[in-house]
Amino acid sequence: MNVNRSYLHLFALLMMLFHASISYSQTPTNKAENRAKLFEESTTDSEYLIAIEKVAEVLESAANDADFDGTTFHLFGDIKRTQSKLDLILASLKGANPNVRNQQMYRVVLKEIEQELNEQNTAINSHNENLEKIKSRIIDLRKDKTLFTLLKDTIRRKQFKTELANLKKTYLKTDSLMTKNQGILNDKKRLTVEHKIDVSNALATVETKLEKSGISILKKEYPSIWNADTATKKVVSQNIKSKIIIEENIAAYYLSYKSGGLITLLFFMGLLAWYIFRNLKYLKNNGHIENLSLFNFKYLNRGVILPVAVIGLNIAVVTNLYAPALFLELLQLLLLGVLTVIFKKDWSGNSMRNWILLLGLFTTLCFLDLFIGVGLLQRCSFIVINLFGIRYGLVQIKSMKDQLYIKAFFKWASNIFILLNVLSILYNIFGRVSLSNMLTLTAFISLTQIVALSVLLKIILEIILLQIYTTRVKRGIEKIFDYESLSDTLKKPFIIIISYMWLVVIASNLNIWESLRTSLTTLLDRPNTVGSITFTLGNIVLFFIIIWAAHLLQKYVAYFFGEIDDENEENINKRQHSKLLITRLLVLIVGYLLAVSASGMPLDKLSILLGALGVGVGLGLQNVVNNFVSGIILIFDKPIQIGDVIDISSESGRVKTMGLRTTKINAPNGAEIIIPNGNLLSQNITNWTYTDNFKLVDINIEINGDVTPDEINTIILSALESMSLVNNTKTPQIYYNSISEGKFKLQIKFWCSIYKTEETVSSAKQVLFSYFKAKGLAFLT
Repeated sequence: MNVNRSYLHLFALLMMLFHASISYSQTPTNKAENRAKLFEESTTDSEYLIAIEKVAEVLESAANDADFDGTTFHLFGDIKRTQSKLDLILASLKGANPNVRNQQMYRVVLKEIEQELNEQNTAINSHNENLEKIKSRIIDLRKDKTLFTLLKDTIRRKQFKTELANLKKTYLKTDSLMTKNQGILNDKKRLTVEHKIDVSNALATVETKLEKSGISILKKEYPSIWNADTATKKVVSQNIKSKIIIEENIAAYYLSYKSGGLITLLFFMGLLAWYIFRNLKYLKNNGHIENLSLFNFKYLNRGVILPVAVIGLNIAVVTNLYAPALFLELLQLLLLGVLTVIFKKDWSGNSMRNWILLLGLFTTLCFLDLFIGVGLLQRCSFIVINLFGIRYGLVQIKSMKDQLYIKAFFKWASNIFILLNVLSILYNIFGRVSLSNMLTLTAFISLTQIVALSVLLKIILEIILLQIYTTRVKRGIEKIFDYESLSDTLKKPFIIIISYMWLVVIASNLNIWESLRTSLTTLLDRPNTVGSITFTLGNIVLFFIIIWAAHLLQKYVAYFFGEIDDENEENINKRQHSKLLITRLLVLIVGYLLAVSASGMPLDKLSILLGALGVGVGLGLQNVVNNFVSGIILIFDKPIQIGDVIDISSESGRVKTMGLRTTKINAPNGAEIIIPNGNLLSQNITNWTYTDNFKLVDINIEINGDVTPDEINTIILSALESMSLVNNTKTPQIYYNSISEGKFKLQIKFWCSIYKTEETVSSAKQVLFSYFKAKGLAFLT
């Protein structure tokens, strides 16, 4: 639409102002009448100036509003970047190999471009609407009667000639600017429409290629292998060069597109490396680094960079499911290269040779998949690799199994590896080349990925064990704990995580992950109604997952404090245990709050549930709530703490664990006594270690011989001072129960650790016996 048409009325006014001639009768009678009317006019020069100023302000405001601001230029930049992105994708789509990885990446990027184009189109429409509003403001000037009066009066027009000339300049500037900007917006609008058409066509092409490579499509895609066309060496060489350029461009684009996420991953991996290095340095400086071999460490005790690289590359593979084939396969090869360096020191020669062979087959497969077009050469090469893979899975793979940390998964991966290679050969022979290539690549990734994930699990467990051991050493506890049972406990949740990672990678390579995820999302997001309550299965699943994770985290958080279940050290850190209990309580509270929030339960329904819970408390849950509240009071009031030796009723022992409902006590005879927290608060408790860990013990002895009490006191004090188990900061007490010629009955009281009472008393009797015997005195106890 031409802007001048929109300004027709104002333009007519200006033409009237500067070019139209208006005829007036100049008869004497008319002159008299005009003079009379002149004195009757109510409009003054000031009002005319105000009207002109108002029009000028409207035109200036229209020019300012119609001019492009920073947001508009940012929009134009986005349109240009989108066009560059689309041009690259369209060019790559024509020349790159039609493998599943590339097509998945094209689909994701094209959908993002489609979303960007919709947003850009909306922004352009908004700017057009803004221009239309500006036009309406200019057209509304027709309603100004004062301006119209001025324009009709030739005498007045001459009087305000300068002002009207400036008004004309302002109008022409505004008109030119709006015409120019309207044309630019129309061009951008036309460009976005063309891009949307290109994206729609490209998406249809990608979906068709993905459908052809899908497992559910069994019709012939290419001629059977005996009818396949052959290509000359020169043509193959040219195709390789062109495909290398295309793959490099698309990989470089993806790298720049995902640079923020990759930099973030590198940052966190750097923090992890620093954290591990700090613990290793502490152990080394204090002479404990060699003890890591006692925990069956394989990776962290040999360096930090390679184990952290394994973690980072595994995460990068899983978080870049729709990366271009070159980018993802380079990640896979880099991961396998790091594993090769790690395995070199541990694996036997036969296992290492078989691993190198697998790496070589995978590298060749990646080259064929990326740079060799579909033809007789590629198809025959894939069949050869499949045959090597089948033999490898039946014979050579066994030498690698014993080297891995998780062997059960490796067995399944081996069977899948053989099956996919067999299917790949059959599909290749009968013309289903895309599906065949996809199955071959998936077969090798399924095997190599399970090896990488096995190493990942071992590294994670070593990081946790390193944290536990370092924390314990800092506390002065050098005892080697039972790491095997602890590792078995720790690895269970991590096995679930790595299993999920493995399945996601395999499903993505088979081009079924997107459909599985969509189907699962649809199932989980479907609303269900029971009575007046509406919920989704996803909310319920998320609720239980958060609850499970909260309980798991509050259980495992102790390991980062260096605490383990079988801890029985004398120098236990009670303050740390108090912090640990508070941390566990906070984790549980936050976990339950998040779970309730994630469940989507309305607050009014939640209040009904809490009311029902209150009724339940009144009827039969008093003890449960009493124990729970008592547990919270014990945590903050601290009448007892973990490690305290207490007596309660007829029970005595050392506090092993404190939970929100019960407290566990280790009795001296090895029994574990579980006491509800409510009982601890309602009964008298004797806490032997509330202030310190020392206990006053006594020994009754009898001395016979020619000796004086002063000499006996000297011998006793000397004997006790020589014992490290006795706390000599507090002077021992010696009491004489009876004294006769050559016969003395005494009671000796001294302080020792309450955790080593029996050991200290026994040692004291032996030392005293030796000292008195050396003086020729008889010692009885």
